[in-house]
Amino acid sequence: MTANQPDPRKTRKPAAKPIAKGGKAAAKPKPAKPRAPVRPRYSKDELYAIFARFHAANPEPTGELYYVNPYTLLVAVALSAQATDVGVNKATRPLFEIVDTPQKMVDLGEERLREAIKTIGLYRNKAKNVIALSQLLIDRFGGEVPQDREALETLPGVGRKTANVVLNIAFGQPTIAVDTHLFRLGNRIGVAPGKTPLEVERALEKAVPPEFLLHAHHWLILHGRYICKARKPACEKCLIADLCKSSDNTRRQAA
Repeated sequence: MTANQPDPRKTRKPAAKPIAKGGKAAAKPKPAKPRAPVRPRYSKDELYAIFARFHAANPEPTGELYYVNPYTLLVAVALSAQATDVGVNKATRPLFEIVDTPQKMVDLGEERLREAIKTIGLYRNKAKNVIALSQLLIDRFGGEVPQDREALETLPGVGRKTANVVLNIAFGQPTIAVDTHLFRLGNRIGVAPGKTPLEVERALEKAVPPEFLLHAHHWLILHGRYICKARKPACEKCLIADLCKSSDNTRRQAA
């Protein structure tokens, strides 16, 4: 560089700011604020009282799906997606009299299975998944239902909720299967608020006293199905109405 040439380090222009629509420089994105934890509406004593009442009223709750062994339970739960337990039971009671193992299901075949469950919503896709999961049980697990969530979730048509139901009912593991009823109750009552089913599941695992965890999801499913219903909760029949802090609690509003 000669004496007459300008020094490029001194003449370099600063980098131009990106231009947003409208001709203005784009503002720097603000860092996302950490989400504040949702404060529980209930004390530990109140939560204990709630689940103690559920236990006293129904010490050994059971699911309403018909099954004869872990395999048929897995099939029934997979078929129950977007269907009622009553509707699934009507189809599976005669089916499980002749088909109660993965090999028998594969031998039955997809076409005959479709015919057996055609009264259930989405039966074509469900039949395809049941045949596929049955074959995988034979190929990977020796025809046995695995007692592990990750393994169960590798099966076609089996998600976290289905896996949790099977682990809880068939194998006595204290899992919580969050369906529409539990998701609604977790947020409406406030025992386990969350924006996703997984958040509600995690919140319930923390909120439910350990001695009640095994049956917690059964109590809440039944409570949501028959008492704390979506459109019009039957607060006058609710056994925890005096403890419930929901804004929908009509007994609390009347007091």
